[in-house]
Amino acid sequence: MKFTAQQIAGILEGDIVGNADVEVSKLSKIEDGVEGSLTFLANPKYTPFIYSTKASITIVNRSFNAENAIETTLIKVDDAYQSFSKLLEYYNVIKLNKTGIEQPSYISDTVTYGENIYLGAFAYIGDNVTIGNNVKIYPGVYIGDNVTIGDNTVIFSGAKIYSETVIGNFCVLNSGSIIGADGFGFAPMENGEYSKVPQIGNVILEDFVDIGATTTIDRATLGSTIIRKGVKLDNQIQIAHNVEVGKNTVIAAQTGVAGSSKIGENCMIGGQVGIAGHITIGNNVRIQAQSGIARNVKDNEILQGSPAIALTDYNKSYVHFKNLGKIVKDIDDLEKKIHGNSKY
Repeated sequence: MKFTAQQIAGILEGDIVGNADVEVSKLSKIEDGVEGSLTFLANPKYTPFIYSTKASITIVNRSFNAENAIETTLIKVDDAYQSFSKLLEYYNVIKLNKTGIEQPSYISDTVTYGENIYLGAFAYIGDNVTIGNNVKIYPGVYIGDNVTIGDNTVIFSGAKIYSETVIGNFCVLNSGSIIGADGFGFAPMENGEYSKVPQIGNVILEDFVDIGATTTIDRATLGSTIIRKGVKLDNQIQIAHNVEVGKNTVIAAQTGVAGSSKIGENCMIGGQVGIAGHITIGNNVRIQAQSGIARNVKDNEILQGSPAIALTDYNKSYVHFKNLGKIVKDIDDLEKKIHGNSKY
């Protein structure tokens, strides 16, 4: 799909300097721009590239004034970075604007669905599923029985949605995500073997939840595993049974949350964090990458380490740890001065 500078300027409410009829069909970084591509300049350190870029159109701030000759057509806006982001959103809407039901696919006779849905080939929709308006379900998706999906949700190829799952409006589930698999519930027996505990709860994703690729959210043993409104989960995260994640919390890749833990609102959790089961993490908590959380955490704490401690304490301790060799030598020298020998 091609767009002219005039069309793009209209979307962004920008002013054109150059050829209003020049067309673009792809995006590029300013240093890698080629003919027919659109780029932007927001960071001043990339300014030299605007004089050499081959991009056909460049979005710039209104304050930009060229000091040398340029070939690219400029679109001047109030905020180049924000405008480029807006354009990406607009492009994404167009790219994902698919409708219709492709074949082969399977839809149970008991399914109900709204307007303007897209169902890709080789998708499977089980019994008593309810699907809202403007939902996009890409090829190879599995949706089990009794699932509910709200309006404007997008489920990308290969996602698996187990039975009884409830998904809200404006959610995004990326490829390979698994929602509603059995929780890790096994009871030890006297003979050393383990007996599986049936997992008969479900998963609830509230509105505006984003789930990364290959992230797994287990169904509850009883009740629900709940991901609250606005939560954003990165790729390759494990959320265990009966966990609750508070609204607008973000969690980075490879984090694992054990069963029945509660995470508060507006938390930021780094990559490869491990959170033990049956603990409560307060609101507005910050947890640095690779930390291990084995205790309850109060509101507004900032933690690092394994087991995690307050970030300020960790940083102070780490300074001493880096200097441990020198500290030991200093103690050794003092021992020699005082006692004539040393135990170090």
